[in-house]
Amino acid sequence: MQQGVKRLVLDVLKPHEPDLPELATRLSSIDGVDGVNISLVEIDQSTESVRVTIEGNSINLNHLKDTMKDCGAVIHSIDEVSVGKKLIQKTST
Repeated sequence: MQQGVKRLVLDVLKPHEPDLPELATRLSSIDGVDGVNISLVEIDQSTESVRVTIEGNSINLNHLKDTMKDCGAVIHSIDEVSVGKKLIQKTST
């Protein structure tokens, strides 16, 4: 049985609208998503760079990309992905 994506950390560029709470609400409504955290990294005249952390049991990346696109946002990079029976926390090396 294939394990679903449990955590994604994304570098995202978005317009000022929708605002962060609205974007988080829209992302949290995607099937398989249990929680969303968005942190503002940088802001300029027309866009915001944000770090989006999404956790769930089986996150559908295609639905996630579609929702981002509908909000005018673009995923610059997938900085972290967690898959498996449990989430593994970061440790210092």
